Amino acid sequence: MSRQTLPRLTTSQRRTRSRVIPLEKVPSKRLWWVFFILCTGLVGLIGRMAWLQLVQTGDLESRARQLQTQKSQPLGQRRPIVDRNGRLVAMDEKRFRLWAHPRYFNFPGDELSHVRPADDVAEKLAPVLAVPADRLKAQLAGRQSGIKLKEGIDPETAASIRALGISGLDLEAYPQRIYPQGSLFANVVGFLNDERVPQAGLEQSRDGELLRHEQPRSLRMGADGTPLPDDLAPGVFFGDDLRLQLTLDSGLQELTVKALDAQVKKWKAKKGAAIVMDATNGELLVLASTPTYDPNRFWTFSPGRFREWSVQDLYEPGSTFKPINLALALQEGVIQPADRVHDVGRLQIGGWPINNHDRRANGLIDFATVLQVSSNVGMVQAMRHLNDDLYWTWMKRLGIDRKPDTDLPGAVAGQLKTKEQFTTQPIEPATTAFGQGFSLTPLKLAQLHAVLANGGRLVSPHITRGFRSGHALAPAASPSGQQLLKPEVTRTVMSWMESVVDQGSGKGVKTPGYRIGGKTGTAQKALNGIYLPGAKICSFVAVLPVEKPRYVVLIVVDEPQGANAYGSTVAVPVAKQVIDGLLVVEKIPPSKPAELNKAAKS
Repeated sequence: MSRQTLPRLTTSQRRTRSRVIPLEKVPSKRLWWVFFILCTGLVGLIGRMAWLQLVQTGDLESRARQLQTQKSQPLGQRRPIVDRNGRLVAMDEKRFRLWAHPRYFNFPGDELSHVRPADDVAEKLAPVLAVPADRLKAQLAGRQSGIKLKEGIDPETAASIRALGISGLDLEAYPQRIYPQGSLFANVVGFLNDERVPQAGLEQSRDGELLRHEQPRSLRMGADGTPLPDDLAPGVFFGDDLRLQLTLDSGLQELTVKALDAQVKKWKAKKGAAIVMDATNGELLVLASTPTYDPNRFWTFSPGRFREWSVQDLYEPGSTFKPINLALALQEGVIQPADRVHDVGRLQIGGWPINNHDRRANGLIDFATVLQVSSNVGMVQAMRHLNDDLYWTWMKRLGIDRKPDTDLPGAVAGQLKTKEQFTTQPIEPATTAFGQGFSLTPLKLAQLHAVLANGGRLVSPHITRGFRSGHALAPAASPSGQQLLKPEVTRTVMSWMESVVDQGSGKGVKTPGYRIGGKTGTAQKALNGIYLPGAKICSFVAVLPVEKPRYVVLIVVDEPQGANAYGSTVAVPVAKQVIDGLLVVEKIPPSKPAELNKAAKS
């Protein structure tokens, strides 16, 4: 059988033949199914779009707004505190905490996926934070996120950190309480601890009023972080500018603290207190004590210093109470201004001896001399004329055993013997006559001397004038108070107190051209009803100007050391400096201009 030879194909023919693909005819039924599926999908898509646009519009809009909305919680900011002249005493300043997240460290210009070593960031941050780079490297080592690098960063430093543009650094804003006057008002104002919880003073007693009325707020933000103008609640950006204004004067307070502290150190005393009160309305221009503390660094001081002892500690006032006793006797008419008493130097009352401080007998003396020489025996003789029951009633009326009506935090009541003790034990009214056997606070004593100064009214001592907006200042309070004594009674006692400064133990505060009344005191110190051997409290109270009394100055020094420690040597020098400053600050005109001019020429 012969083999048939096939014709040979050319290269071009072979290529053409290899490209020919036979096509099968698609059934029309399949095409209809594809068309149906496409139409169904299209209808579903249109339906879904209609559902989203028409039915779920509100829900989707709400979700979008949530994503665009930034919620902020109140920072717990507090209102400032200022003195009577608007000088800042306490304020909030914006501070920042710096958090680091090393897993996200990235410098400007780096690829997004590139993570910088922590050491690189530490080198950049070190000069800005003013801390060694090695210290930052140690803080950043070992953790990938949530590292607190530093607190208390000021706004300028925070801006410098932001300018670095380093990803992975987070600045958290918070308010920090600052006390620009340092220790000057510490015992009055108090402080906030690290958790911003008030611990003492006005910060604690008026906490609710000092907190700004902040509300949580929601703010829509644009893609670039810009607040959107729509849907903003009214007042969302409003912050009140109220300030708590004090009655205290920073300049006079500073002068007083320096003088008091120097004297306490000189006499190696435990502590000292000073008060300057406007007797017409009860406003305190000075409320100072030492030792004190710096509220900006409260953690470095003993908690025992976080109190104002002139308001919270009791003591027996001694001879500074004698003018008040004489006023009570005059008020009841049991003594007359021209009367005299026989000072024999020593008495026996109920089996107890009573002596003058110098054990001298002064003979027949008037009441001005009783105060000048601070005669205990003379006072006992004078107050014997006042019925014991009535005497005790007057001590109650003066509020010796009641907490004074005041805005001062922590104020306490004094201690007074029961009526039965006072009226059945003769020694009790006798010791009360020269200011012992009962106790009160320095604040209470200043309040009672204000009664003598203002014509017989019991005013409420206070250190605040209320809240004011912006830089507005509140005026001084109007004269007020319950009338306790006749004005003529107080004028008589004022003249006797003036003689103490002119001729007696208060000579150290005498100022040419001015009429000043006063009384020194050197009292035994008692603890739990027992007098401590050798322990004394030295004090001095002054009222000025005598012709129109307005200001009460009280100095109290606790346990000065030395045989020569008396009210005249310890307390009077402080009072002198305070009074000199007060005359300038309050622009008090001279009582006797001719005398002042004569002194100036000499």
